[in-house]
Amino acid sequence: MAAPWLREAGGAIVLALHVQPGAKRTEAAGTHGDSLKIRLAAPPVDGKANAELVRFLADAFGVPQRQVTIVRGETSRQKSVRIDAPAARRTGSGSAADPAGVKASSPTRPPGPRGSATTAEPRSRAPSRCAD
Repeated sequence: MAAPWLREAGGAIVLALHVQPGAKRTEAAGTHGDSLKIRLAAPPVDGKANAELVRFLADAFGVPQRQVTIVRGETSRQKSVRIDAPAARRTGSGSAADPAGVKASSPTRPPGPRGSATTAEPRSRAPSRCAD
C-alpha cells in the first residue's frame, strides 16, 4: 500500500507534510494523519523553517535545493512539497518514498508522555537501603 502522504506527478514526487518548527533537531517523525511529520530545528521566523525544510528534503532525496519547491503552505504547518527528479528515482537505489526511514505503516497515534507506562518501565526513585 502506498503512503497517503506521497504521490507521483510526472518525473517528480509530491509530499503532504505536517511541519513542526522550533524542534530540538531536524528529523522525520512518523506520520500525522495523512501527512508525513517533519520536525525542524529552525524557528518559524523570516522563512528560516521553510529554508531548513528545503535543505533537509534536498539532503534526504539527494537533489539540489533548487529541485525542492514548496507548492502550498508557505505560512502553514500543513505543506505540499514537490521534489523534481529525486535521486532515488533516477538511480533506482534506495526508496524515495521513504526519505528518512519512515514507513507508511508508522503509527499515527502520538507517543505517550515520557516515563509513562506506555513508553517505558517506571523508574524507581532511589535504591532501597537494607538494614544490616
